[in-house]
Parts: sequence; C-alpha cells; structure tokens
Amino acid sequence: MKRSIFIIACFILFSLGQAEAQRSADLPNLSIVTLDGQEVNASNLHNEGKPFVISFWATWCRPCLQELNAIDDIYHEWQEYGFKLIAVSTDDARTRPNVLPMVMGRGWEYEFYLDENGDFRRAMGVNIVPHTFIFNGKGELVYQHTSFSPGMEWDMFELLIELLEE
Repeated sequence: MKRSIFIIACFILFSLGQAEAQRSADLPNLSIVTLDGQEVNASNLHNEGKPFVISFWATWCRPCLQELNAIDDIYHEWQEYGFKLIAVSTDDARTRPNVLPMVMGRGWEYEFYLDENGDFRRAMGVNIVPHTFIFNGKGELVYQHTSFSPGMEWDMFELLIELLEE
C-alpha cells in the first residue's frame, strides 16, 4: 500500500513538473548552426518582441515539407504582421547535404538552422518531425504540435495574431 502511494505521488510530482516545464520552457543555451556555418546560441532566438514559430523538420519528412510549403504560400501575410518562422533541420550527417539545395530550390525565406548533433532537438523534447512551437513576444512557449494537415498554417497565423494583440 505504501509503495502504491509512493508511486502515485511520484507520478503526480513528475506530471506537475512536466506541465510547469511546458509552460515556462525557455530556449536552451546551446549552439546551432546557420546554413552558412555560423554558430548561434539557440537561447538568442527571438523576434524583437513579436511572436514567432520554430519548426523542427527534415528533408526526408513529407509532412514537414507540406508544412513549410503551406506556410510559404501565406508567409507574406505573416511578415506583414512581423511574424517569422525559424526552421531547424534535424537531418543527420547522411541527409544534411540535402538541406541547402532544398531550401534554395524551394525559395523558402525563413531563418534556417542545422541542429548538427541533435542537442537542440533533445532539449526541446522533439521525438518526431514535424514538431512546431509557437512563442509569444516574450519568448515564452505558448503552443506546440506535431504532424501537419492542410489548414494548420492558418490556425497558426490566427494564434500569432491573438498573441500579438495580448
């Protein structure tokens, strides 16, 4: 009986800790790399006081490409409000050489980074891609989702507008 109570108490404390971590998730203090090889500290990612999106993706992931293409179709509207998308490639050493040609070939105008050793992905709890995070203007995590279906780009846009008005 005591063991059951202990296990339940541990589970509750763990769950509360996870929920708190979700609400107050700051960007981790670790390095990621721009497509031209410049190191950037992930904790410095921001959007000058406006909401922004970080999308973890990979070149081999069809839903990732669908999401990035769908956002690209309306990105000019996002930019009118000052929103931006930061795309972080989770490609490994085998597929990483495909990132720059794909970005250039599709004409995407997002900020792109490589998570070369997977530290950023792990620190953010990303297990599958696409995994998309939305941050308010203070850099606080307010929403996240995995996968993608058509129309989600508009849902994200509406949430970004709501965050801008707060």
